Amino acid sequence: MEASDSRNKLHSRLRLWEFPDQYVIEPADGSGAPCLDISRVDASMKLIDQVAECNSLRVPKIHSIFGVVGMLKLLAGSYLVVVTETERVGSFLGHPIFKITSLKVLPCDHSLKNSPEEQKKMETEFSKLLSVAEKTTGLYFSYEVNLTLSSQRLHDLGAESKSLPLWRQAEPRFLWNNYMLEVLIDNKLDQFLLPVIQGSFNSFETAIGKDIVDITLIARRCTRRNGTRMWRRGADPDGYVANFVETEQIVQMNGYSSSFVQVRGSIPFMWEQVVDLTYKPKFEIVQPEEATRTAERHFLDLRKKYGSVLAVDLVNKHGGEGRLCEKYASVMQHITGDEIRYLHFDFHRICGHIHFERLSILYDQIEGFLAQNGYFLLNEKGEKMKEQLGVVRTNCIDCLDRTNVTQSMIGRKMLELQLKRIGVFGAEETISSHPNFDERYKILWADHGDDVSIQYSGTPALKGDFVRFGHRTAQGVLKDGWSSLVRYYLNNFADGTKQDAIDLLQGHYIVAVSRDMAPVPQKGGLEAIANFPVALAVVLISFWFATLSLKQAGSDYKHKHLFFSFLWTGICVGVAALVRANGRIFCNRPRLHKPRG
Repeated sequence: MEASDSRNKLHSRLRLWEFPDQYVIEPADGSGAPCLDISRVDASMKLIDQVAECNSLRVPKIHSIFGVVGMLKLLAGSYLVVVTETERVGSFLGHPIFKITSLKVLPCDHSLKNSPEEQKKMETEFSKLLSVAEKTTGLYFSYEVNLTLSSQRLHDLGAESKSLPLWRQAEPRFLWNNYMLEVLIDNKLDQFLLPVIQGSFNSFETAIGKDIVDITLIARRCTRRNGTRMWRRGADPDGYVANFVETEQIVQMNGYSSSFVQVRGSIPFMWEQVVDLTYKPKFEIVQPEEATRTAERHFLDLRKKYGSVLAVDLVNKHGGEGRLCEKYASVMQHITGDEIRYLHFDFHRICGHIHFERLSILYDQIEGFLAQNGYFLLNEKGEKMKEQLGVVRTNCIDCLDRTNVTQSMIGRKMLELQLKRIGVFGAEETISSHPNFDERYKILWADHGDDVSIQYSGTPALKGDFVRFGHRTAQGVLKDGWSSLVRYYLNNFADGTKQDAIDLLQGHYIVAVSRDMAPVPQKGGLEAIANFPVALAVVLISFWFATLSLKQAGSDYKHKHLFFSFLWTGICVGVAALVRANGRIFCNRPRLHKPRG
């Protein structure tokens, strides 16, 4: 678990010199290493011994930065992405972990001056996506240790691999800036290449008797089919699924270190929900004849990376989810065997909306698999005592709310087994036996669930009050209702643009000049003024006046108030219908070109 060789050590302190014609990134860690010179004209890069002298014509702006995330090229200009603010959030296997709290996109676009006017307009449209990218949440990194790999996979790395630069050790699936690093990799700038993951990192320490126990929870989001809730569903033809997240729970005490890994991911065949302004768009299975082949690819990949797999499906057997559930079960009949198992658990039918303690029924069904495949354990000498041989893969529709409740239950049970194995807990002792530990552990998983949910849906997780407090609360139910409305708004009127920004950052689509690239249309008429926030405000105001008029209908002006109540109701319905009819106007978003590869 050592960090990379000192010769490849990342620069942890940097100074950015912003000149009119170049950016110079100077190591400020006292190493005396060369500076990185980046042209603002053509984005070319080279190492230089020192920063050039300043004069009255070349007065630089000087900033402290904490890392280089990478470089993106659009139609004509290139854009450098750097870390401008960080927060230390804990440690991973003894090495500091930082959260990125602010990104900055620096343009190298002077070449645009000589570009055609239409190309400049298109560049402006696409560069707007980078402002969305600057707001990306849940980004973490370390200067010293490979955060893309679990404790077990890090321990199993050979000495040769551990001596490589961090970016070369990284698991590409979880390297968030994999695409953006390509230009720096081509220029052999290892000491400037900062590997970043997206997900969550939460930890706490607590005392149990005389022992201090450190608990850490890490989420690593896969970049293969990254995106937002309604815009990325199911799997692609290669078997990579939407919202695939590896969650690692680590416990450290008295020199012992133990970890347990779970994964979540969308139902692994091609399906979608086309955003159409309905509250819950219909589920559509795409190319159903390819479903088995796609799922096979997905599970073969899981087998290769994690060992045995138990797929726990939490979707409803009836209603809109029923078709997906039926298809999933049918597909798995052709895939299951000794190393791949499938279990359906109708979460809503069994647990309803408040009886989540009934998840004990599910645990009884999977306890044997968990005991057989275990967890990873190192003793105080760093020697492997146990290894995890398989993984539980959990899904619901979004792989957020039901999934997080279920994963937190499994994580709790496994942590109790680990603490008993280490000798912290007695045979009958549980986390609930220690109120302070219990409370902080619940908060740990609730924060984890919120982080993952915000990145996929834009809101905290639903049912989070159960994870946080151990039971459902009236406030939690109301919060879930509000979050559901916010999700509806984001899915229909914001996530399309966010999805384009994600695709741009991940290199799933790259922009290119092509003969069929139409000019950016100028909005006019209804489209110029139509937007959902305005429409929503009109609907709410109309609804309020209609309600007020109906309340006054019993007065002397009964007919007048009834007339106005129908008038406001009509306006409310009319605007709602207009929003629906012009959904394409309100849902318009920039289009990317040229699929990568």
